[in-house]
Amino acid sequence: MNLKGRRQSTNVDDRRGKGGKIALGGGIVGVIIAGLMVLLNGGDLGTAVQQAVNSAQSGQSENYTPSAEEEQLAVFAKQILASTEDVWTAEFQKMGRTYRPPKLVLFHGSVQSGCGGATSATGPFYCSADECVYLDLDFFADMKKTIGADGDFAYAYVIAHEVGHHVQHLLGTLDEAHKAMSRASEKEKNQISVRLELQADFYAGVWGYHENQMFGSLEEGDIEEAVNAAGKIGDDYLQKKGRGYSVPDSFTHGTSAQRTQWLKKGLETGKIKLGDTFSPSYNTL
Repeated sequence: MNLKGRRQSTNVDDRRGKGGKIALGGGIVGVIIAGLMVLLNGGDLGTAVQQAVNSAQSGQSENYTPSAEEEQLAVFAKQILASTEDVWTAEFQKMGRTYRPPKLVLFHGSVQSGCGGATSATGPFYCSADECVYLDLDFFADMKKTIGADGDFAYAYVIAHEVGHHVQHLLGTLDEAHKAMSRASEKEKNQISVRLELQADFYAGVWGYHENQMFGSLEEGDIEEAVNAAGKIGDDYLQKKGRGYSVPDSFTHGTSAQRTQWLKKGLETGKIKLGDTFSPSYNTL
């Protein structure tokens, strides 16, 4: 991506080096976060929770000093956040709405959010309770090391996906989905979660489309980077990588094919109205 001279968002809370006591919880959002932890680590929920506890007990990050490379990533993240502010402000205006940007919280090791505590093992996440996107920049290095997903637009896709959940929150989709989850069976909860995640992928694509329309920032290979990342974080891919087989009823984020399909749809069309992942039957997503 060509981001030379682009503004950085000031809507950022940099907590790196400040640490944060861990507190398990977070309601339905916490369940979704825990599901991501399970997939990334190829284990079960009990293992994921224990990893969070162990990480929290291993010490805080008060003395952490970011490297020069990480500082560059912080600038990048602020530029991408600024871009999402520009794009979604314009898109909400088209709908006769006012966009309220989320705050980006940068942390290292562990963090306390409005949805409960989390560690780096959680991966990036969005909390609607405090309208914040949480990101440990080490996640980008982990993407490259553990699943072979790398590149600036791949990293931008990760941030844009979490901002996509904020868009869902502002449009009321997230709240409705969480209410439905509270009444659903475990299998149905997972399916609702998949619908949410695929729509967030679509919204990330919508952002990418308009980012390029506004600024002409995309370069050769950028879209391939994002699509590759989406494919590498599909439930089926991660489960097979972690345990050698997949369990479809346990999927919470969608298959590699689904994630790439919805991301590409957003990138190709840029039209919010085409991102309805809730009306189609689950098997046709």
